[in-house]
Amino acid sequence: MGALGEWLYLIVAIAVVGVLTLAGLLTAGRRRRVEPPAGGTDVIAPPPTEGEVATEAPPEPAVDTAEPTVEAPPALEKPEGTASRLVRLRQRLSRSQGGLGKGLLALLSRDRLDEDTWEEIEDTLLTADIGVAPTQALVERLRARLRVEGGQSPDPRTVLREELIELVGTDMDRRVQVTGTDGNPGVVLVVGVNGAGKTTTVGKIARILVAEDLTVTLGAADTFRAAAVDQLATWGERVGVEVVRGPEGGDPASVAFDAVKHGVEHGVDTVLVDTAGRLQNKAGLMDELGKVKRVIEKQAPVTEVLLVLDATTGQNGLIQARVFSEIVDVTGIVLTKLDGSAKGGIVVQVQRELGVPVKLVGLGEGADDMAPFDAAAFVDALLG
Repeated sequence: MGALGEWLYLIVAIAVVGVLTLAGLLTAGRRRRVEPPAGGTDVIAPPPTEGEVATEAPPEPAVDTAEPTVEAPPALEKPEGTASRLVRLRQRLSRSQGGLGKGLLALLSRDRLDEDTWEEIEDTLLTADIGVAPTQALVERLRARLRVEGGQSPDPRTVLREELIELVGTDMDRRVQVTGTDGNPGVVLVVGVNGAGKTTTVGKIARILVAEDLTVTLGAADTFRAAAVDQLATWGERVGVEVVRGPEGGDPASVAFDAVKHGVEHGVDTVLVDTAGRLQNKAGLMDELGKVKRVIEKQAPVTEVLLVLDATTGQNGLIQARVFSEIVDVTGIVLTKLDGSAKGGIVVQVQRELGVPVKLVGLGEGADDMAPFDAAAFVDALLG
C-alpha cells in the first residue's frame, strides 16, 4: 500500500500540473487575440464595463488676454464765430425777406406818388406785420421826405433805408448780459411757450458763448418734458458744456437753483437756464416761473431774461410777450424761424409792444443759425 499510495500521489500531481499548464495556455491565447496587430487601427475595443465609462474632460475655460476697449469720447464740435455767422445770416435773410424791400422800392420809385400808391405802400407794410401805428408813422415820414419841393428829389432807396433803420431802432442796447459781477456768473433765464424753439435756442446760445471762449453751465429746468432735458444734454455734449438736471417731473426751481449754485462754485462765466414752456393763460404755471427767478436769485442775480418768440406767430407772439414780461421782467427778445415764412415786421411790433430790444435772431435749423441782431444789417437784408 505504501508504494501504491506513492504512485497515486504522483499521478494526481502530474494531472494537476497538466491542468494548470493548459489553463495558462488558454489564458495567454485569449490575451493575444485582444491585442491589436502591429501598426493596426481596426480593432473594435470591447464596451467598457459599468463604472468604467469614459468621460471627456471639460475644456479649459478660455482666458481673454485682449486689452479691454475703452470707448473714446465724442469729438467736441467747434462752433462758428460771431463774425462769420453774421455774414451767412444776412445772406439768408436777404434771400427770404427781400420781397418786402423790393416791393416798397418799386412803389416809391414811381414817377408819380399819388394817394393810390401811398395806400399800396401802407398795405405792403401792414402785410409784413409791422403794425398799424408804426406803418402810419413811417408813411408820414416817407411822404414828407419824398415830396418834391423843387430841386432834385432824394433817392427812394436811401430814404427808405434810413427810415426803416430808425423804425427798427438804433438807440437800443442789444448786448446780451452774459457775465456777472462780484465773482458771480452771468445768469440768463430763457422763457417762452412750448414750440417756440426755446430749448434749441439755449443750446445755440451756448455755442455762441463757447465760440467766444466763455465757460458755460446749462440748467435743464424744463423737468416736465423728458425730451427737452435729453435734447439740452445733447447740445451740451456737443460742445463740452456741463448740464445740471433733476428727476423727471421734479421741481424746476430746485434744478435752476442747483445749476446756478454749480456755476458759482465752479467759477463759470455764464449759466443758461432752460425753463418749462408755459401757456400764457395758465396763471398758476406762470406764477411758478416767477418762483424760479426768485429762487435763482438766492444764489446770484439774474442778468438777462430772454423771451423766445416764434416769428411766424404774429399777434399771438405779442400776446405771449406781454404776459411773460409781466411775470419775469423780460430784458430781451430772441426771434426764431425768421425765414421765408416769417414777416420781418414782427421785429418792429414786439419792440414797440414791450419796449425791449430784439437781441438775437434765428433763421434756420442749423446748429449755428443764430446771431446777434443788428438793425442796419436787418434793414439791408429786407431791401435785398
